[in-house]
Parts: sequence; structure tokens; C-alpha cells
Amino acid sequence: MPRSERSPLLLAGLLAGAGVAHFAAPRTFDEIVPRALPGSPRTWTYASGVAELALAAGVALPATRKAAALATAAFFVGVFPANVKMAVDWRHRPAPLKAAAIGRLPLQLPLVLWARGVARNAEGRS
Repeated sequence: MPRSERSPLLLAGLLAGAGVAHFAAPRTFDEIVPRALPGSPRTWTYASGVAELALAAGVALPATRKAAALATAAFFVGVFPANVKMAVDWRHRPAPLKAAAIGRLPLQLPLVLWARGVARNAEGRS
């Protein structure tokens, strides 16, 4: 399978795995929901998990790939404040955890670019 065909499926797999994780271990995600958001952190955790599962399905299907990949790029930008909160909250944790939290910050840019690349390579569908 050519790389251009694998890339959307790998992105869909990443999204699906993250979506499932929101339901399998919600407390981890609850802790990084920015306090400024209204309502319960658990609601945001579940909503973002549902969003990731829906985006995964959309990216996996050629007919919806372009729109879903663009929405995925926007989603990755939208969850960046949670990663910032995690990095701030974890600044006093042991070095490996602190490094993981800080490492998530620059990871968002390649994720956004990956999703945009999947959208760009989708066959003109939207």
C-alpha cells in the first residue's frame, strides 16, 4: 500500500485509539480539561472522545476524508489548551512525566500538518 493510502488510515487509527482512551481512562483526560470551560470535565472528556471517534470514521472513508481531515486539523488546534494545562500542572512531577507533558506541546504542529496533508491528498471530495 502506497504511503499516500496508508497515511489517512494511520491518522484514523490514532484518532480512534485516542477516542477509545477517553472512555477507557477518562480521569486522565478530565484532569487536563481547562477550568475555564463550562460544565463538568467528564462531559468534555466524553465529548472529545466522541469527536475523535467520529473524525476517525470520517478520515477512514474516502468520501468524507477531505472534510474530516480538515476538521481533524482544527480539532488538534482546539485541544492545544488542554496540553498546555497538562504541561503547567505536571511541571513538578517526576522528570519522565514532566518531559512527556512538555513533549506533547510541539507534537501538535506535526499532527495539524499531517491532517492538512491528508486533506490535501484526498481526491477532491469535501
